Amino acid sequence: MKLRSAKPAPKFCVVGALTVAVLVSGCSETGSSNTDGRSTTTVLAANTVNSEPSDDAKASAGVPSKQVPASPKEDGPSGLRLIQGDNVENLPAPSVPLSELQSGGPPPDGIPSIDEPVFERADVVHFVEDTEPVLALTIAGESRAYPVQIAIWHEIINDTVGGVPVAVTYCPLCNSAIAYDRRVEGRVVTFGTTGMLWNSAMLMYDRQTETVWSHFNGQAIAGALTGTTLKAFPMSTVSFKTWREANPKGLVLNRTTGHNREYGRNPYRRYDQEDSSPFMFNGRIEGPYKAMTRMIGITSDDPADPGAAAIPLALLKEKRVRSFAMGRRQLVVFWTPGTNSALDTEAIDAGSDVGSTGVFNTSVDGRSLTFRAAEGHFVDAETSSTWNLLGTAIEGPSAGKQLDAVRHVDTFWFAWSTFQPGSTIIDDSAS
Repeated sequence: MKLRSAKPAPKFCVVGALTVAVLVSGCSETGSSNTDGRSTTTVLAANTVNSEPSDDAKASAGVPSKQVPASPKEDGPSGLRLIQGDNVENLPAPSVPLSELQSGGPPPDGIPSIDEPVFERADVVHFVEDTEPVLALTIAGESRAYPVQIAIWHEIINDTVGGVPVAVTYCPLCNSAIAYDRRVEGRVVTFGTTGMLWNSAMLMYDRQTETVWSHFNGQAIAGALTGTTLKAFPMSTVSFKTWREANPKGLVLNRTTGHNREYGRNPYRRYDQEDSSPFMFNGRIEGPYKAMTRMIGITSDDPADPGAAAIPLALLKEKRVRSFAMGRRQLVVFWTPGTNSALDTEAIDAGSDVGSTGVFNTSVDGRSLTFRAAEGHFVDAETSSTWNLLGTAIEGPSAGKQLDAVRHVDTFWFAWSTFQPGSTIIDDSAS
């Protein structure tokens, strides 16, 4: 093993597998084809503007989520208007230079959030394939899955899980999924998309104060709440089969969204190729990896024991399990195959197999465990119990016990190194 801090590397421009152009001003999709048959045009999700529900959605009504009521809109100066170029007074100074923000094309809420999510029980869901990625979230014993085939078109789902108001957020350009607590300084907020990007990452705003927030790190960067950081919950991107087997009666977000989108289609075709360039990213590529190298980024939620680490996906695909220390904690990362990339082929269920990850504290009942990979699961040396990717012991003396999940994000190197420049890199193959 070799641990080292990220260090600057020369900026590079990648031209290769990604040959698409992203159009952000139109409302319909047009384009030509390359000689290899691939489309040269990808339209951002917001540009499908028909808001009528599809026939599939009408046929599968599902059960609406019981939401914690949101707080009323407040009458005050708007950070959202500030980043759009308006002269807005009586606000704290933005925490980042506004010149670094770029319009992705759509206006605020042009990519519509899901504010009234509807769910089906996992054992009756038929529109998600076994190998498709879903965002898996558990709070207070309640487990829900949010198919990426839906999240890729909406980017924010305002929901309530385990009695906690949350925003499930997904940024396709950074391939990052993070769940945030919507309780902010005595209010319950809902989030929408701004249509703006910072370092290629989605910027969202809350509808109560119109403060602008970074999706990637949960920080308020412009508006009345500038300087505030949202609390994040552990959430994993796993295959639907993995999640359904662990939660056969869990709830799955369905296609009854109130909008007509081509759910199941990836509007960012070939975006995740390692030799591609990130969209609207003008920063430096820090460290030894290419911009689009897939990484697992891990941060500490303990202010007394801060830290951040990154592990390249290639290492996990080889090792399948990797233990390491971060501060005072001993952590383990699991990886299993069988999950499609949502950003590869046009059909999400046909994307390349990038697998799934889970990150956990190794301590159970005060005892630290060591793990090895075994036939799609993981076995600890201390009790010989078998554990699944979600950190649950499914066989052996520890059956029923749960490892404490650690917040992590599956993302690209350009995003992680930009937002966490001081991360430790864990790469056994590095020289």
